[in-house]
Amino acid sequence: MKFILAIDQGTTSTRAILFDKHGQPFQIAQREVKCLFPNSGWVEADAISIWVSVMDVINEVLVKANITIDDIHAVGLTNQRETTIVWSKKTGMPVYNAIVWQSRQSADICDALSDKKELIHQKTGLLMNPYFSASKVRFILDHIPNGQERAESGELLFGTIDSWVIYKMTKGKTFATDVTNASRTLLYNINEMRWDEELCKIFNIPMKMLPEVRPSASDYGALDYLKSNIHITGVIGDQQAALFGQTCFEEGESKNTYGTGCFLLVNTGNKPVISKNGLLTTVAWQIGDKVTYALEGSVFIGGAVVQWLRSEMKIIAHSGDSESVALESPSGNIYIVPAFTGLGTPYWDDDARGAVFGLTRSTNRSQFVRAALEAIAYQCKDVMEVMQKETNKKIEVLKVDGGSTKNGYLMQFQSDILHATIKLPKCLETTALGAAYMAGLQCGFYQNLESIRRIHEYQAIYKPQMKKETIKKLYKGWKTAIKATRMFK
Repeated sequence: MKFILAIDQGTTSTRAILFDKHGQPFQIAQREVKCLFPNSGWVEADAISIWVSVMDVINEVLVKANITIDDIHAVGLTNQRETTIVWSKKTGMPVYNAIVWQSRQSADICDALSDKKELIHQKTGLLMNPYFSASKVRFILDHIPNGQERAESGELLFGTIDSWVIYKMTKGKTFATDVTNASRTLLYNINEMRWDEELCKIFNIPMKMLPEVRPSASDYGALDYLKSNIHITGVIGDQQAALFGQTCFEEGESKNTYGTGCFLLVNTGNKPVISKNGLLTTVAWQIGDKVTYALEGSVFIGGAVVQWLRSEMKIIAHSGDSESVALESPSGNIYIVPAFTGLGTPYWDDDARGAVFGLTRSTNRSQFVRAALEAIAYQCKDVMEVMQKETNKKIEVLKVDGGSTKNGYLMQFQSDILHATIKLPKCLETTALGAAYMAGLQCGFYQNLESIRRIHEYQAIYKPQMKKETIKKLYKGWKTAIKATRMFK
């Protein structure tokens, strides 16, 4: 029995999952990845630790499954997007910490280039924001000795996490990225599907630093580091992977991933739709010559608000306790706006910071936890409202995945506040599953898209139970809280 090995390198953990022919996880291994917070609003990580975590989980999952690398048919890789690494071509070692997608340390660089934002938007489908990779590269080159000179000489290489892992895994033989990760850098023209010289000049980033761009389903080379001839045949950014793993193959199908942040994507077919309402236009995937696009809305703080309750506030002992604690008391009419690193779609406000509204003498722990969970759902509704306006279509079914979908209270409240059906798949590891599906398509493990759709199953469906009048009242309160938060700077 052969498997597809999916590597899912995320913001807070790295996982290796073995998937069988039916798209079911056979075995899993996981390592925590530490984020570093050197200054307010900065988020970094040790790139070497990320690479070590990848090797650790591969070895562990093989041992757990009692198989060898030769029992793997192919490898699929999915990764946290926008996170930026610059390393030396001579040594293969990073020259600065990885700057994580959440980080706002390059905000000044973006502000200085604000006059270019419309040009960038039209070419990339993205907004001028420190969220994306280009300003992070510029920051690194500005903060290492002779950074610009070394980059222009060809010594320094830039890659998102996928490029870094591929480079290390193939022992430097493959320096490449896929179209989905390239489309998140502010340097890639999604209309012409190529690195854009004009965009590189805006950020003063030498094009020789950039990896080769390949389709999501493509051969990225063998696992030379493991002395194996098994190949990486699928690479796709994590949110696009979740869209693919949720079998949203047709135009109009949508999903929401509840991870550290929340990411709602809708398939828009074979043409990019440039948003006028704060959504991002992105490449969903490329298989062969066929490119599929998506619209995306981003919530910076999703499941991270539960981690905050656990680790910083000490209100709950374990993240999994949040549902039971939330249900201990009725709602206290509290609103928590978790703008810890600014607000994402549709506000794109880097300066906003977290706030709490509606506290009274009787407010208790349960109500505070409940409000934190509801904040996740409200932020996702903000994105959904804009997405429906942009596509001029009511989204009646939303496929969901990610760690927070285990929280039944959150899922029911999300269904209620959206007034939409929520479908939870049997396999919650849809990000890794998407990478496995992509790799499997390329290597023949899976026959075609229809065969994948046939094996996809659901474990739960949530239907809205709340009256529309109640939805309207609650959401009005949320919008008031957002307005007040943005005024307090």
